[in-house]
Amino acid sequence: MSSHDKTQAFLAISSQFQLGHLVTESFHPDTKNLSEVAKKNLPESLGLLQAVDSKALELIKNQKPSLWKMAQAIQDTLKSGNKVFMCGCGATGRLSLVLETLYRQKFGNTDKVISFMAGGDFALIKSVESFEDRTEYGERQLMELRFGPHDLLLAPTEGGETPFVIGACNQAAKISSRSPYFLYCNPDELLLPVERSREVLENSRINKVNLTIGPMAISGSTRMQASTVLMLGIGVGLLYQHSSFEDFSKFFDGFVSDLQGTPYEKMAPLTSLEAKLYREKKYLNYLADPNLAISVLTDTTERSPTFSLKGFENRLDESKDHSLSYLFISEAQTSGHAWSELLKRAPRALEWSELSQRIGLTKVLGFDISSQGHLTRTSSIPCVDFCITQKGESISFKCEQEEVSFSWGLDPLFNHLMVKMLLNAHSTLIMGLLERYEGNVMTWVRPSNNKLIDRAARYILRLLEQKGVSASYPEIIQMIFEEIDTLSENEAVVLKVLRRF
Repeated sequence: MSSHDKTQAFLAISSQFQLGHLVTESFHPDTKNLSEVAKKNLPESLGLLQAVDSKALELIKNQKPSLWKMAQAIQDTLKSGNKVFMCGCGATGRLSLVLETLYRQKFGNTDKVISFMAGGDFALIKSVESFEDRTEYGERQLMELRFGPHDLLLAPTEGGETPFVIGACNQAAKISSRSPYFLYCNPDELLLPVERSREVLENSRINKVNLTIGPMAISGSTRMQASTVLMLGIGVGLLYQHSSFEDFSKFFDGFVSDLQGTPYEKMAPLTSLEAKLYREKKYLNYLADPNLAISVLTDTTERSPTFSLKGFENRLDESKDHSLSYLFISEAQTSGHAWSELLKRAPRALEWSELSQRIGLTKVLGFDISSQGHLTRTSSIPCVDFCITQKGESISFKCEQEEVSFSWGLDPLFNHLMVKMLLNAHSTLIMGLLERYEGNVMTWVRPSNNKLIDRAARYILRLLEQKGVSASYPEIIQMIFEEIDTLSENEAVVLKVLRRF
């Protein structure tokens, strides 16, 4: 299909993907100069991101009644011998897999909690193009995992408009006696004009949990605050039991207060060092404790689509390029062992015939996150290790001469949320130092699905307007598709289109 034909096909459906009016797509007023602040005062910029996280966590307290109702439904499902399923795309898919892993860590090797994301476990490392845009794929993956008539689905979607998640949620509402929970971070009135969102919001068979917490620290970067509050909201209902709402509320408030207490500024030396190493053409190997590895993996893989970085290399591919960072579990000797340590189960891959094994189990294991993979990468390119280890109640972050330790206790959900938030802030500011966004505008967004194509177009129009240049939305969409045809994984479509003006 030519770029012109792709443009026309997108414009025909674009009204359902023009999402600039959503809160999660807007620009946070407190971080409008984030990239500049990062270059002048790194501790201050870390403090800015902590403040945004803290505000988001404070706002979620208002939704304790809805979260308590969901927590009761989760525990009732598990006590009755039925299963809890979770699904998502991108960041919400990864947080769902993190929560399943934490459940297995806490309660043993059990299939009572099953999580899946668009594209299967392959997508934990690399999103599968167009999967997010297909409602039927959400239905199909849910049913292939044997979702039953008395099982419960939890369906988090940061924006509240993801077709894959909506497809799974609608399917669950049709076949289960337990109404699914749809969790999202935008006001209902802004989602109702979007047809697929309206279908869910007006469905009385679906429970809605609205966790609107304002704009993201980086425009549209829902891997940050939105996925944090979704992970917290589901996690407190999944991993703990409470006898009453009062008990739940007290626990929740204390949990949030403790999350707000860690000083992000302590990460500044490590953030500065990692950016410096990249400028020196070095590569990072994150070596993670097995019980923390999935949250470390999540941050490192999400850097790729957010900032148009080369994704994790797969040993089955012919490409000689390497990702700036990679995750390894050094205790694991083989790829299969490492994946089992990561997920606390064997990986679940999609072996659909129409996918020609592109994301099947063999390809998943091609992402070698074992000690052998570490050895192979280290012998190929100049690498530096970044170690994240846990000893008792202490978790340390160490790279070369820099080391920072935190003592948070032994609660797995708390520790994973703190590792997530610190690494999100750390990696975001590294990319600010490397000029991968402008102010708080995600100028290096990768247009890998319809929502992100629209986002790229909106950013181009916004930046052109600031320069006093006028252009139309269809004109910009045409240019984006022309550039996509030759776009490499490490190029910014927004900047390439801007150069044409």
